[in-house]
Amino acid sequence: MTALRFPGILLLAGVLSLAGCARYQQVPLYQLDSGTISVPTAEQGVAVLLGPVAIADYLQREALLQRQVDGSLTSAEDARWAGSLAAEIDQQLLRQLASRLDSQRLVLAPAAPGFIPQVRLALSITRLDSGPQRPAVLEAQWRLAGADGKLLDGRLVRLEEAHGGAIVDQVRAQSLLVQQLVEQLAVAVEEHGAPAPAVAQPARKPAPVKPAPPKTPRIPVADPMRGESEVFRF
Repeated sequence: MTALRFPGILLLAGVLSLAGCARYQQVPLYQLDSGTISVPTAEQGVAVLLGPVAIADYLQREALLQRQVDGSLTSAEDARWAGSLAAEIDQQLLRQLASRLDSQRLVLAPAAPGFIPQVRLALSITRLDSGPQRPAVLEAQWRLAGADGKLLDGRLVRLEEAHGGAIVDQVRAQSLLVQQLVEQLAVAVEEHGAPAPAVAQPARKPAPVKPAPPKTPRIPVADPMRGESEVFRF
């Protein structure tokens, strides 16, 4: 009996080992792609306060959600985000916008004391997802205000990008949508954020100097001298 049990124990151990490997098999992690960006060099670029940035509740997780044909959302079993997607979106917006504007003076709200923005950019992202048979879709609303809080511009946005169906291609499509959104934001900031150039006033011509009237020569008056004879002295 002992000899017969030994192969069975080995077989059971092998099955449990395979089950454990399958359970703890590493799942691929994904991040949004920034595209081609560079570190901004202009320390005196436009000062932008980015935020508040509101992200939909269903995006504040590590699960990589898949939009199904019927509109429902399911978690991908073989992939997930490398951290919170909401935090990733915040950092992507900040880095890409700073690169696009070539400015080091971009801060996520709330700003540190002493930071004086030229413009305030508030953003709400209500949707960013895709599915094997559904395109990547980004829906958002942004508002641009001046330093005094006066609304300068704002827009509702819906962007869509096709993909090949694989997870890696879906992430690529979602990354492109974020890049397109940043491009819109950068154009608005460039249009309203920079101070208006001073209009050069035309130089005034000096008033013409009127020539002084010619002086009339003074004719001496002869004074008679009384005496024996009249002698005129000039």
